[in-house]
Amino acid sequence: MLIKKFTCGPAATNSYLIWDDDERKALIIDAPKGCYGQVLDELGKNKLKLLLIANTHGHWDHIADNKALKEKTKAMIAVHKNDEKMLWEPGNAPFDIPASRADTHLDEGDVIKLGSISLEVMETPGHSPGSVCLYEAKSNILFSGDTLFAGSCGRTDFPGGDHGKMIASLKRLLKLPPNTKVYSGHGEETTVGSEKWIEEL
Repeated sequence: MLIKKFTCGPAATNSYLIWDDDERKALIIDAPKGCYGQVLDELGKNKLKLLLIANTHGHWDHIADNKALKEKTKAMIAVHKNDEKMLWEPGNAPFDIPASRADTHLDEGDVIKLGSISLEVMETPGHSPGSVCLYEAKSNILFSGDTLFAGSCGRTDFPGGDHGKMIASLKRLLKLPPNTKVYSGHGEETTVGSEKWIEEL
């Protein structure tokens, strides 16, 4: 699995382009405002075909470039059904966001196949009702969206947030192997084993 990280938009949101080097197929995890041009440049440089835009949740800072990327690449958009409405009604954004529509849903246990890459969908509500993480067991990598950050977690005081569900989701992630590398929706990478504070929740 090859990974290219982009940090974009007013909330410094992380977006991850991942691909299989043999088949030249790619997907992007989250699409913050400003990632569009960088993603297209990377696709062109590596001769990649973007197949999927996977939103870890529906908050505006993770979906702003959904529509532009879809129109240019014809990639499908995927999000959990509980956050789907946010794609066409992105509330509280500091700028206009073009509405987008999901082509498919990300449900618990679904597996996204991309050449030799297999990403398992883990439902991790708390930050939003439809927050998900994507786990690649072979590479031992977790894309955690805004569920888990290095040393902290996503806020639960937004509409649809739930503190109790967030705690349950974090404790679930803590059961992954300690050396699992975590790529978060904001901030730097961490590992599951580095987030011992979750045990005290």
